[in-house]
Amino acid sequence: MKTFRPYQPNQTLLLPPSLGDWLPKDHLAYFLSEVVDQLDLSKIYGAYQEERGYPPYDPRMMVKIWVYAYAKGIRSSRRIAAALYEDVAFRVLADNQQPSFSTIALFRRRHHEALGELLVQTVRLAQKAGLVQLKQVAVDGTKVKANASKHSSMSYGRMQEEEKRLEAEIEQYLKEAETVDAEEDAAFGDRRGDELPPELADRQKRLEAIRRAKAELEEEARRKAEEQRVKEPANRRDKDDPPPKPKAKAQRNFADPDSRIMRNAEKAFIQGYNAQLVVDVKSQIILASDLTNQAADVGHLVPLIDQVEVNTGQAPKQVLADAGYYSDANRAALEQRGIDALIPPYKVKHTVWREARYPRGRIPRNLSAKDRMWRKVMSKRGRETYKLRHTSVEPVIGQIKWARNLLQFTVRGLAKVRSLWRFDCAVHNLLKLYRLGYQPQG
Repeated sequence: MKTFRPYQPNQTLLLPPSLGDWLPKDHLAYFLSEVVDQLDLSKIYGAYQEERGYPPYDPRMMVKIWVYAYAKGIRSSRRIAAALYEDVAFRVLADNQQPSFSTIALFRRRHHEALGELLVQTVRLAQKAGLVQLKQVAVDGTKVKANASKHSSMSYGRMQEEEKRLEAEIEQYLKEAETVDAEEDAAFGDRRGDELPPELADRQKRLEAIRRAKAELEEEARRKAEEQRVKEPANRRDKDDPPPKPKAKAQRNFADPDSRIMRNAEKAFIQGYNAQLVVDVKSQIILASDLTNQAADVGHLVPLIDQVEVNTGQAPKQVLADAGYYSDANRAALEQRGIDALIPPYKVKHTVWREARYPRGRIPRNLSAKDRMWRKVMSKRGRETYKLRHTSVEPVIGQIKWARNLLQFTVRGLAKVRSLWRFDCAVHNLLKLYRLGYQPQG
């Protein structure tokens, strides 16, 4: 009869198991644990000043499980809480501790800014490993859905109409109620009798939400007008002029007021944010990232390059970006810093791009700066160089969104969403370091 290996699942272990034996020595969890131990988490530790109460979980452990969760595309605190029981790697990272999902979520919510700032530390780790060359960097952006529906948005013009309609409905009801005081006394008993009934309570809440959103849009319009006044003193408004009103099409979302309706790469309109990043072409290390609620890419280019210089201490030699980033001001700003820019000034379909002929002969003297850039991009060398953008920054966006499941943010508010996008970029860098064989120094 065939002999099988012993199988005794109910056998008690004679010696306590070591967590270090539960996974292969080269497992990602061990690598992330060693790297996080090297990171400066003083900002997180500094937030714990209260001596009273039950001791909290060690922030190092909490950062490790969130880093590993993002690396595996897990963004739900409930799924992480379950994995701390069911997944060996999570149990190893947590030292076999199981914080509740509410504790896990609270840690991310409380320390989102510090988590986002880990990006800079990962960039400098990559520099030490020799993975940041700055010979060529590529810039791109992607629209990511907010934790809100676009159907929860309303334009300023529609708000004005809805406000009048709801006010009229509530006023009409209250007028009718005044004529039946006796019936109300019998119905309400000891209560005042002027409370809004359930059918009007929702209307009142909706009216209050619309008023808040209107006030935010009006304040935003006032702020923009003031900024414009500072930039163009000649167009200064008189102090007696009425305050500027928002455009009728200006929109505000009731679920996440910071988010905006944007068109994504699939030409569909979503309620979302514009996530930006700069990568080193050679290694795909993310050197800088940002996130705003401004749909246009053009205003992000110079601040991103500024961030690259701050994070690395150096300016890149060449910047590759698509047509959405081109403007004469951006081109001039990069030229002034001695950075070679390769940014097509016109949007062209891929078929036209491939079939277009290389420019030949001398450059005409009367060419504008925009046409000179176009000629530069369309040259043989320019096209070969520009192709590197497609094989560097675009795959990184694909890895974050599709391989690691960032199809929609799970938090609301620009500050939190921006921090967690930067945290995503930090996790990407750690995965690159792991796959490229970086060895943390003990």
